Amino acid sequence: MSTGIERLSQVFERSAERGKKALIPYLTAGDPDLETTGQLLLAARAGGADIIELGVPFSDPMADGPVLQWAAERALKTGANLKGILSMAAAFGEQADTPLILFGYYNPFFRYGLEALAADAAAAGICGVLCVDLPPEEAGPFHSALSSQGLALVPLLTPTSDASRVAMAQKIASSFGYYVSTTGVTGAKLTQHANIAERVREIRAQFGLPLVVGFGIRTPDDARSVAQWADGVVVGSALVDLVHKTEAGKKANSVESFLHSLSEAV
Repeated sequence: MSTGIERLSQVFERSAERGKKALIPYLTAGDPDLETTGQLLLAARAGGADIIELGVPFSDPMADGPVLQWAAERALKTGANLKGILSMAAAFGEQADTPLILFGYYNPFFRYGLEALAADAAAAGICGVLCVDLPPEEAGPFHSALSSQGLALVPLLTPTSDASRVAMAQKIASSFGYYVSTTGVTGAKLTQHANIAERVREIRAQFGLPLVVGFGIRTPDDARSVAQWADGVVVGSALVDLVHKTEAGKKANSVESFLHSLSEAV
């Protein structure tokens, strides 16, 4: 049976063989509730998702823009927590093989227990974790816990990451890295494509693993542009906003349709 790290690596290998790039949607777990999120995971898979990021709601999401902050607030009000999210992920894994990544902040992970989280996440079929506020120089214990279960710790890189920061990220990376295309909060508009493209190429040359780009991708045109120079395209705020604004009963269809349009573009 493949490890989470291997499953993630295989996504990028298969995408490259097809001349495509990985489509990676983000969904806030528990918004509007965990049962609906489970349905949206299946819709995302049907829409062409190659990897899905499951946002773990947190009360102080400092890197998130308003859309994701509000989604986290709604999810917390419904009682969404890591135990419930892992249970939902396990149920999804019984129906589909699309790799899932937990995307969140260090506090909930630490409170759960790093070793316990790694073991329970692996048992639930999670492939890796992206921790927004954990710098690579402090990631040793979490990296060790995840690695012992065959799970990836996905590092974040930014426009201000110099060669030494990229080297530190490289040490903890195992399958891919996540490049934040703006230095603001999530949901900002994607601008200055040429500058982003140049920076991504520079980092990819040093990093040596696939690099996906997120923050600010809203349309098929955005996705098409980013796919020219990145190994994967992440869509978060635009999708979470769509889920919130679509009436109950139609959310899954809307997610599938929106992601299909992005999948065609990458």
